[in-house]
Amino acid sequence: MSGGMTDAALAAHLAEVAGKILLDVRESGLFSPKALGKAGDQTANQFLCHALREVRPEDGLLSEEEKDNEDRLSQSRVWIVDPVDGTREYGEARADWAVHVGLAIDGQAAIGAVALPGLDGGVVIRTDQPRVVPPAPDQLRMVVSRTRPAAEAVAVAEKLGAELVPMGSAGAKAMAIILGQADIYLHSGGQYEWDSMAPAAVALAHGLHASRIDGSPLIYNQRDVYMPDLLICRKEHAEQVLALVAEVQAA
Repeated sequence: MSGGMTDAALAAHLAEVAGKILLDVRESGLFSPKALGKAGDQTANQFLCHALREVRPEDGLLSEEEKDNEDRLSQSRVWIVDPVDGTREYGEARADWAVHVGLAIDGQAAIGAVALPGLDGGVVIRTDQPRVVPPAPDQLRMVVSRTRPAAEAVAVAEKLGAELVPMGSAGAKAMAIILGQADIYLHSGGQYEWDSMAPAAVALAHGLHASRIDGSPLIYNQRDVYMPDLLICRKEHAEQVLALVAEVQAA
């Protein structure tokens, strides 16, 4: 692997290769669904972290699957990765899981790639090669958790007359908007920086809105990596959705 790659090309390459590794682990047939999730997480994490330390040794690193090193807090450039976003879906051989590789620069979601290896042929959506986002249909679609849809999301969807679309991974939900499969991703059930950093970077590069559900900006590489909420949607829907969230929360 060449250290001469651009950051965006590196993010996309790492996400794609990690996705192929994860498919190989799953196709080995050696693991139960629960054990598969753990094996996949650990294997992909080792690849991503070793690769980033090899080709970007001066940058910080934050991974869901590694013990946090707070040296990153003094660094301007910090890679934030989630080796398997949607571990349950990966273990169940579903398509709605993802690999996140992102680079935060001065706390901003600057560069990233989200791989969706479970889709036919595998798909990598990246900040440096934006696609055309399909227009929204008359009835909006809101992606929500398969198992625990957030109360605010359900209430806002009802006010919008939006269809609820259950889906697994946060990355898969965010990318569903870019792929034209959904229009709004509103989450208030709690996440961590690795759940949203790469998806937010990719969404912003595609001209979408990405913020907290009170409209405040997403800030990364914090000491506390917990992020309570997230909104990703087309810019033309953001003002209305944010207003409805405030209305629901005030009720």
